[in-house]
Amino acid sequence: MVGPMSESFSSLVDTFKNVGVSRAYGPAMNIAGEEVIPVAVVTFGFGGGSSTEDAQTGGGSGGGGGGFVLPLGVYAKSPAGQMTFRPNTVVVLAALAPLVCAVGISIRGILRAVRSRR
Repeated sequence: MVGPMSESFSSLVDTFKNVGVSRAYGPAMNIAGEEVIPVAVVTFGFGGGSSTEDAQTGGGSGGGGGGFVLPLGVYAKSPAGQMTFRPNTVVVLAALAPLVCAVGISIRGILRAVRSRR
């Protein structure tokens, strides 16, 4: 027997079958006479579950999902006719912030360890 949870999950899977390269690279667009291809990180996740217990004793089912899109930049033709990547500066800076913090904390820990050995 296929329950409502299975039908809902199958519907979600069918909806997102084509998530992949076609979602990460958008269709080519012409902006101000320049052809650009948008590039993004696209991710989706889904989950669900159900209980075999009777609904009156606390059993049930549920599910959920979500997605995330991070615009990385665009590919555009250079004046020489070559395709070049132009990053989205705001996203690059936001993505680097945790890395810079982690490196700073690591350096601080190393310096403290070196000082304590003296």
